[in-house]
This record gives sequence, structure tokens and C-alpha cells, in this order.
Amino acid sequence: MFHYRRHSTLLGGAFKMAELVFHAVVRSIRSKHSNAVVSLLMNILQVLVMVAAFYLMLSLMGARVAKLRGDFFLFLLSGVFLFQCHIKTVSAIAGVGTGNNPMMLHSPMNMMVTLLAAGLSTLYTQVMSIMIILFLYHVAVTPVVIEDPAGASAMMFLAWFTGGGVGLVFLAIKPWFPTFATILNTVYRRMNMVFSGKMFVANALPPFMLVMFDWNPLFHIIDQCRGFVFRNYFPRVTSWEYAVWVGIVLLMIGLMAEFYTRRQVSQSWFARR
Repeated sequence: MFHYRRHSTLLGGAFKMAELVFHAVVRSIRSKHSNAVVSLLMNILQVLVMVAAFYLMLSLMGARVAKLRGDFFLFLLSGVFLFQCHIKTVSAIAGVGTGNNPMMLHSPMNMMVTLLAAGLSTLYTQVMSIMIILFLYHVAVTPVVIEDPAGASAMMFLAWFTGGGVGLVFLAIKPWFPTFATILNTVYRRMNMVFSGKMFVANALPPFMLVMFDWNPLFHIIDQCRGFVFRNYFPRVTSWEYAVWVGIVLLMIGLMAEFYTRRQVSQSWFARR
């Protein structure tokens, strides 16, 4: 009963890998709540609460999106949702256990399956949440008009991809410096509350303020997404190519660091902590 049958062909191995990832994704989604529907509703509620909070704050401050003519709810949602997708992916990937956690003791499991499960479960939850929110808003409030749905969807996947790269770097650092990695992860998420630019229009920022946001790939992704969502907005100071290259670099660094860490990590490291 403890024998694990290995497939001799690449196709058989690919199907087995896909099956493992599927079951791991389902386990990851249900780990947040025993009922998957309730888990999805909780994520939708988080997005709506954040949108309502920013709407109330901007209304009290008297802010107006003068440079961006369109649905104000879509303006807020395009920022809040990409922020949520990015940050939750960072937390999910960074929260994956190290190579010596109990799940890795099972023969079919490996670190790649665990990473894919954490990332894909987050992506699934976020995609389903935004589809439900947009559907309800389209039916109950006003028709939703997105200028380029394919481009906006690509920015959503790019926010998820860059979040995975950042989370993988934090994951590789954690076994060496667990307290520092936790603090760094928290600082990164808190900084993105402001420096993601979800409350601002990038084209309207003066140069001295733009340099404070320009380093953040999420800032570029949100601004580019608004260019795809709204017909009358054309991003001039951001670039989605920058976010792609940052995501690729972070992913490569994270994979190499995680591979090296997995070869060096030992259960005795955590015995004194």
C-alpha cells in the first residue's frame, strides 16, 4: 500500500503531475474554510469592504478623478482587485512550507506541486471573485463596459505572476532568516497599500512623486490595466513590459534560491526556535 508507481513516459508523468496539482489546489482552497463557497464569499466581501473604504475616504477628502472619465466603481475596483490578487499571491507562496514539512514526506509530492497549488488556488479564488462582483454590478447597478477585456485580464494575470515571484523570494529567505522574512513580507504588503497607486491616476502625478512609485511593478500593472479598462485613459508614464521583466527576474532568483535552500535545509535548524 506504500508503493508509489512511477510512470515511464513523459506523458504519463505529466498527467500524474496535473492530477497532483488539481488535488493540491482543491485542498488549498478548502483549507481556508470547510465550505469552498463560503471561502469564495469571504474573499468577495474583503474586496467589497476595501472598495467601500476607499470610496468613503476619497469622498470625504473631496478627491475627483478628473483625468479619467468613466465609472468610478471600475476605477476603484481595477486598483483594489489587482492589489488583492498580488498581495494574496505573495502571502500564499511565501506561506508554503519548506522542503522538510510533513507534506513533502509523501512520495508523489514535491515542492513544485505545492507552489503551483498555492498559486493556482489563489488565482482561481480571485478570478471567480471578480467575475461574480462584475456580474452582480452589471445586473443590479449599471452595465459594465470594459474597453479591452483581454488586456485587462492580462494585467490581472501579470499581477498574479509578479506576486508569485516576490513570494518565492520570501519563501527562499525564510529558512535562513525566518523573523526577517516575516517582517519583510509584512512591510512589503503594507507599503503596497500606498505605493501600488490604486488610489491615484499615474498620469496626474508630478515627477517628484512619480519617482516614489515607479519602482513598484504593481504600480505599472494597475495603471496599464486602467488604460485597458477605460476608453479615454492612455498610460504614458508606466510600462507593462517593466512588470514582466521584474516578474521573470524575481521568479528566476526565487527558484534558484529555493532550490539551493531545499538542498541545505535541515529539521535541526528549527529545533532551537
